[in-house]
Amino acid sequence: MSGLIGKKIGMTSVFGEDGKYMPCTVIEAGPCVVTQIKTREKDGYEAVQLAFDDMKEKSCNKPLLGHFKKAKTTPKRKLHEFHEFRQEVKLGDVITVDLLKDDVWLDITGVSKGKGFQGVVKRHGFAGVGQATHGQHNRMRAPGSIGSSSYPSRVFKGMRMAGRMGGENVMMISLSIIKLIPESNILIVKGSVPGAKGSYLIIQQ
Repeated sequence: MSGLIGKKIGMTSVFGEDGKYMPCTVIEAGPCVVTQIKTREKDGYEAVQLAFDDMKEKSCNKPLLGHFKKAKTTPKRKLHEFHEFRQEVKLGDVITVDLLKDDVWLDITGVSKGKGFQGVVKRHGFAGVGQATHGQHNRMRAPGSIGSSSYPSRVFKGMRMAGRMGGENVMMISLSIIKLIPESNILIVKGSVPGAKGSYLIIQQ
């Protein structure tokens, strides 16, 4: 499906036509450059590779530098492939936020904020064990039993336990477009999207 690479600017809020208060996310969507067109004959599958966000030439390695020169564009920080691209494009074409003008709903993927090592209450939504009274000591946010001793005498794979949280690819589906500002390549969508300010987002139609 077609799409764009974007960057999260931040969150704000607007009032809709019906007067309702709506939280929304402001995204810099494009401009993206077509840096490669993959075909079934040569690569085994069809896809369009887009690049976004300029970077210094001295920060780019030589293989990527040659890749960008072939597309007649400056070095970019973020590359992503889109399968089944709807529009007909050729190498070096610039794709802007105008691509989304006929859409109502978008799927947006980003890397969630890293939370570090967290317990089961924050990580999995456990309620905690027991009450605060009746001599309860320090087991308020403990996970409880994680398995039996006699059988199966082990902990099953996939047991929800404490561990590192966040830093994962998360897709928010069917986000509605509130406003497009083509002259600034700005996209405003209803609700929140994963990631911190300045993080890259994959916007799919």
